[in-house]
Amino acid sequence: MSDFGIVQAAIGFVLMLALMMTGLHIGVVMGAIALLGADLYLGGPVINAIGTQFWGATDSFTLLAVPLFVLLGELLVKGGATDRMYKALSVWLGPLPGGLLHTNIGACAMFAAVSGSSVATAATIGTVALPTFEDRRYDPRLVLGTIAAGSTLGILIPPSINMIIYGAMTNTSVGQLYAAGVVPGLLLTAMFMAMVAVLCLWKPALAGAPEPRLPLGERLRALGGLAAPVALFVVVMGSIYAGWATPTESAAVGVVFAFILSMFYGRFKISMLHACFETTVTVTSMIVLIVAAAFYLNFVLGILGVPQALSEFVTSLGVGPIGILFVLFVFYLILGCFLETLSMMVGTIPIVFPIVVALGVDPVWFGIFLVIMCEIALITPPVGMNLYVVQGVRRSGSVSEVIQGTLPFLGVMVLLTLLLIAFPSIALWLPGLMFD
Repeated sequence: MSDFGIVQAAIGFVLMLALMMTGLHIGVVMGAIALLGADLYLGGPVINAIGTQFWGATDSFTLLAVPLFVLLGELLVKGGATDRMYKALSVWLGPLPGGLLHTNIGACAMFAAVSGSSVATAATIGTVALPTFEDRRYDPRLVLGTIAAGSTLGILIPPSINMIIYGAMTNTSVGQLYAAGVVPGLLLTAMFMAMVAVLCLWKPALAGAPEPRLPLGERLRALGGLAAPVALFVVVMGSIYAGWATPTESAAVGVVFAFILSMFYGRFKISMLHACFETTVTVTSMIVLIVAAAFYLNFVLGILGVPQALSEFVTSLGVGPIGILFVLFVFYLILGCFLETLSMMVGTIPIVFPIVVALGVDPVWFGIFLVIMCEIALITPPVGMNLYVVQGVRRSGSVSEVIQGTLPFLGVMVLLTLLLIAFPSIALWLPGLMFD
């Protein structure tokens, strides 16, 4: 342990990133790096502690929300609620400049408010929306871009699986993180829609003919399609903010609500339920392995004194919080080009979080900053997951069209991040109002 310092920590971090980029599973890489550090500097007792650390990480009431929110999203998709939601939004948003492009973004925002996953949002809204554009003269790049970029809202607008994992790893209140994500999520939705309107007013041919405005009575009747997701959001988030339930308990209530919805819409079948459970188990197993390995890596780094050494090193540089945040902004932009978002977040928290806390950065604010950087990574080539999910749903053409369509929205997300750094109250106002 006496031979361990900043240089050794940097070598280990670079080695970990290099192994991740080779395609090895993130959980395996983090566990291997932790075991290597324990073997070289600490010895047998710390290596033998891997079992208790894995058990402690997975025996978490907070993390129990992860499979519940995954199951919730699956039930909504296969239960038919998203089809009705998209049709209802198209009635209200279609007449705007940009037409159904606004519906794509609005549907992504609404599904994000009940699913907690950007990839699930991209797959779901892509499946529902793309057939709608087949006989309409919309620019295909912009259609794909609105779906890929809009679906990134899945991890910013609460509930969010990434926020749950961040909260569990950093001991930060998930309820406060959820509250902090509301204003940035709504602001980013509005900025996306403003970008669509500007582009389509500048070049009307991008959106073709505007959708006809239906009579008010028909539009009001269409709101019935929004009742289910709105009610579900109120049940899930309202129970948290009212103090009636924890995020985990509210997720369980949401699952029951979505289960009832699937029966109400006539979509419930044993085969459908089996498919939902199968996806939930697969996704949860992957996430929990990553989190458990990250907890063990945190344990090893803590014994080695890495967080304290890094904090002292950064303090000695005399660089203020704003300077460090801009460095992290560039760092995550680059890293997001090569790593999947969960890998990027979980792999860097053990190193980065102690530094920002030592500089006095609010952990809740940093959680929102990190989630937005993960959002950007979702549409950043060559590894941006949402790009390939949307292309996979499309099943034709080239992924380069999806990439071109997301570029204007990528600029919007960078702008939001800079606004968040300049005005931290964008994220901190609501949690301060609700919890202080």
